[in-house]
Amino acid sequence: MSRHGSVTEVMERHQIPIYLGAIGIGTVLGVGSTTLGPILGHAINPAIAALLYVTFLQVPVANVGTALRDTRFMAVLLGVNFVVVPMVVAAIYPLLPGNPAIRVGVLLVLLCPCVDYVIVFSGLAGGDNRRLLAATPILLIVQMALLPLFLTAFMGSELADIVDVAPFVTAFVVLIVIPLALAWATQISAARSVQAQRFRHGAETTMVPLMATVLAVVVASQVHTLGDHGRDVAELIPVYALFLVVMTVIGLVIGRVTRIDPAGRRAIAFSGATRNSLVVLPLALSLPPGFEVAASAVVTQTLIEILGMVALVAIIPRVTR
Repeated sequence: MSRHGSVTEVMERHQIPIYLGAIGIGTVLGVGSTTLGPILGHAINPAIAALLYVTFLQVPVANVGTALRDTRFMAVLLGVNFVVVPMVVAAIYPLLPGNPAIRVGVLLVLLCPCVDYVIVFSGLAGGDNRRLLAATPILLIVQMALLPLFLTAFMGSELADIVDVAPFVTAFVVLIVIPLALAWATQISAARSVQAQRFRHGAETTMVPLMATVLAVVVASQVHTLGDHGRDVAELIPVYALFLVVMTVIGLVIGRVTRIDPAGRRAIAFSGATRNSLVVLPLALSLPPGFEVAASAVVTQTLIEILGMVALVAIIPRVTR
């Protein structure tokens, strides 16, 4: 085994402590410097785009067609994320603080299923992360198409005064279209060129470091804002914890009722419970002045969720046989 391969395998085996360490480093950097946060804020979009590029690189073009043909799993996955989740959010919506900025931040993050570290945590719990990975582009496209509709349904005319459509279009192009197109172009090139094949292999080994970098950058750039709104976002902690528990249970139950295999049920439960906080954070950051707490609401969800994922990695395999 090459040294390069062994280092990659070690990182993959120790992803959870690496990610928790990245959050700790980001906290120290952000608290230790008042000037570093704004600088790192500019790195959020490029870092997330690079992470999604590497994620998409692991999804062969043919696998998207395969995912669509896996009709039962895909129907359950989409149903859980885009039918059940909005219903659960509607049920907990009255529990949210009345601040419109907090509410829009919570809606942004809870209405969008995760497409990055959910694959990691699902795999660690014995979930079928292969099928989950194949569904990633579909989940991203559907959530970006439905998110404006969901926000309008929850906030009505109030939304027009808060959200500009331009950031949604920009996020869709920069964070989804471009990384997906580049990833598939790399796959095509790798099939024809040894050099491109080596590049693809090398890029795929950067998944864990990129994920850790994104977490560190996000936390370091937002920790001061999080501190400024500590009392406001503290009220969201039980809401996020409740969502995580409820969606995990619902995902497992629906998976069993629809006769999805155990590995598939675990993947569906993780997908329903895990949200796309890293991708929607740029949307929260694009909100007008006075709505900075929306980004704090998103980051708070990330921190609660990662701690919850660590627990679920241990719990879900025991309750899903």
